[in-house]
Amino acid sequence: MIPDRVETRFQVVATPEEPLVLASGESLPHAALAYETYGRLNGDASNAVLVFHALSGSQHAAGFNSGVDGIGDRWTEECQTGWWNDFVGPGKALDTDIHYVVCANYLGGCYGSTGPASIDPITGRAYGGSFPAIKVSDIVDSQLRLLDALGIAKLHAAVGASLGGIMALNLATRFPERVTHVVPIATGYEVTPLQRLHNFEQVFAIETDPGFRAGDYDPDKPPDRGLAVARMIGHKTYVSLSAMEERARSECLTSADNLSWYQLSSTLESYMLHQAQKFTGRFDANTYLRIINAWQQFDLAKESGCESVLDAFARCCGQRFHIFSIDSDVCFYPEEQAQLAEQLKLAGVDCTRITVHSEKGHDSFLLEPVLFEPYIRAFLA
Repeated sequence: MIPDRVETRFQVVATPEEPLVLASGESLPHAALAYETYGRLNGDASNAVLVFHALSGSQHAAGFNSGVDGIGDRWTEECQTGWWNDFVGPGKALDTDIHYVVCANYLGGCYGSTGPASIDPITGRAYGGSFPAIKVSDIVDSQLRLLDALGIAKLHAAVGASLGGIMALNLATRFPERVTHVVPIATGYEVTPLQRLHNFEQVFAIETDPGFRAGDYDPDKPPDRGLAVARMIGHKTYVSLSAMEERARSECLTSADNLSWYQLSSTLESYMLHQAQKFTGRFDANTYLRIINAWQQFDLAKESGCESVLDAFARCCGQRFHIFSIDSDVCFYPEEQAQLAEQLKLAGVDCTRITVHSEKGHDSFLLEPVLFEPYIRAFLA
C-alpha cells in the first residue's frame, strides 16, 4: 500500500525588512523553511502539534513525497517515505483525525530550508562555508515564525526525539506560553562528555577531508569520505550492537574501493560501510556541521536567559511533560531522561517518564511505534 502523497511547502521566515537575527549577532535577510502538514487545523487553532526531527531528518515526517524542489539528487528513494510514517496519520500515535501535525526542516538544513547549499540571493552562489553558525534557539525562532504564518499562537504539543527533543525543551523553556504538552523522546537537557567527543570526531572527519575546502567545496566533488566517516561514528550510537549484528547478517561481504591494503573481514563492516555511503548521497556536509555545532553549543539555561536549568524549568509549571527513555539507548542514555525528570519535578512541573524496553537502541523511536503509541495517544488526549 502506497502511503498518502504529500507535498513540501515553503514559508519565508526572514526578509530584508524583517531579518532573522541569530544568537551569534549575525542576521539572515533571506530565509525560508521547507515544511509539511498533516491533518486539519481546527477553528481556534488549538490542535496543532509541532514535530522536531532528529539530526539528519527532514520535514517529511509522513506519507509519500516523490521529490522536493531545489534539492536535486539529495532526495533519494530513502527520503520518499516519511521518517515517522508509522507514528503520524489517522489512528496513529499522532492522530491526524484529531491533531494538525507540522514538521519543518531545520534552518541550516539541506532538504529545502535555507542552508549552506542554498543560493545566496546577494551573491548568486551557494552560501557554502559562509553560511553562519546557528544555535538551537535560532532553529526554534525560525519555526515560531512559521507557526505565526500558519496562524498558530499556542501548540497543543511539541514533540521531538533525539536532537529534536532538545529543540522541544528549548521551545518549552524560552516560550512557555506557546505550548501545553512537551514530549521529549530519548533526549537530554545538556550535552554529555561522550556526546561532545562523538560529535567532535564527526566534525574532525569532515573538516580534514581534503575536498572540504573550508566548506566551499565543489558540489560535484563533495567531501564524501569525511562525511562517510562521520556517519559511521554517529551510526554506532543509534543502533544497538545486537540489532546491528542482526542487520549485518543479510549483508554480502564486499570490498572497499577506497581501502588500499585492509580487506573487509566481516559483514558488520560491510553493513557500516553501506550505511555511510548511502548517507553521503542524501546529505550535505556543511549542513551536518551546522546542526552538530548547534548541538555542541546547546546550553538550556543560557539560551533561556536563566542562571540555571532549574530556573529555566520553573517557567514550565503550566505545561505537562511526557518523557520517554529507551533502555538500550547508548546515544542518550536513560540516565539522562531520569535527570531531566528530576529537574522538572524539583521545579514543580507536571512530569511523567516512561521507559521503553527495546533491543534496537536509540533508533527504537523510529522503528517500533507499538512501544510508544499507546502512551503518546493517552498523553495528548
